[in-house]
Amino acid sequence: MLSLESSLLKIGELSARSGVPIKTIRYYEDLGLITNAGRTEGQFRLFHLETINRLSFIKQLQGLGLSLQEIGECLVIYDAGQLPCGDIQDKLKKHVEEIDRQVADLLKLRQELTRVLAKWQTAPFPESGKICPNLQT
Repeated sequence: MLSLESSLLKIGELSARSGVPIKTIRYYEDLGLITNAGRTEGQFRLFHLETINRLSFIKQLQGLGLSLQEIGECLVIYDAGQLPCGDIQDKLKKHVEEIDRQVADLLKLRQELTRVLAKWQTAPFPESGKICPNLQT
């Protein structure tokens, strides 16, 4: 007869099977993103096999740019018995909008850098009180 403990994974086994470092698993647990199923007599954390899928989901959403807070919000919806797909879609759309804004800002910065460099003098004449006359006009 198998004990309940044999169907659970110790944190090291969970780490090995999921590819997520033990330290990260503990951090996710502290944040409430995952929960343990108890502890062994030796006080090792035990996790359900489904935690592997949850860790994979967390890493996938991180790869798409979601913060751990945003991921936690999605998991709360899931843990309440609903699919968080609509919430995830909204978050991803907002991230696309933020990326578009960042790209626009970077293009403006690139334009300004190009303008400054176009006027750059390799050996400017020293001017009193100016650290770099190329920048201080």
